[in-house]
Amino acid sequence: MPLTRYGLREWLVITVVCVAVAAVAAWLSWWWWIVGVALVWLALVAFFRDPIRRVPTDLAPGAMLSPADGVVSKVFSVDAHEAVGGGPATVVRIFLSVLDVHVNRSPCDGEVTSLVHRPGRYLDARREESAKVNESNLVTLLAPWGDPVGVRQVSGAIARRIVCPLQIGDRVRRGQRFGMIKFGSTTELILPHPERVTVLVREGQRVKGGLTLLAELALGPAAAT
Repeated sequence: MPLTRYGLREWLVITVVCVAVAAVAAWLSWWWWIVGVALVWLALVAFFRDPIRRVPTDLAPGAMLSPADGVVSKVFSVDAHEAVGGGPATVVRIFLSVLDVHVNRSPCDGEVTSLVHRPGRYLDARREESAKVNESNLVTLLAPWGDPVGVRQVSGAIARRIVCPLQIGDRVRRGQRFGMIKFGSTTELILPHPERVTVLVREGQRVKGGLTLLAELALGPAAAT
């Protein structure tokens, strides 16, 4: 399975260290050590896997694909969210365990209009408080029909590095890779106009980045015409 370029440094270091340990074990005829090292290498490198996926193409403009692999941990609405210009929003939160693919993907086509990185704590991503106080990176996209769409990458207790090479003005396609959160973490999809949002997943449901349809945002009157 392909490995993500976002983890190039880590999986190269892991490979070099494991090869060195295996070489010493072979010299000492510690064959079980070699088996153990191989298993450790497979487990660690698996964190950086990047499966090839056929992104759906026959979707309506407002269809939102999952920005991450994991389990839907919460679906809720807020009265105001900066990702959508300070107005009300619907948020779909996804929890990524250490066993999930950690590459993030764009939920829709759009242009990057804002990038907000905030330092913070590293609480367990399964705790409700973690989504509010942990290190995070908020990406705001301007969809082709004019609505803002947010994706927030949130670190966890093990995840200590958020990768997002995007820059303001970049254009992304639905399902396109745009970064990763290294090891367990949380990713949120933030949509404006809750009255126009239909959430298609439920809490506890497993989703896949770039494949699972999370929600549909009906186009406003201006966009529809």
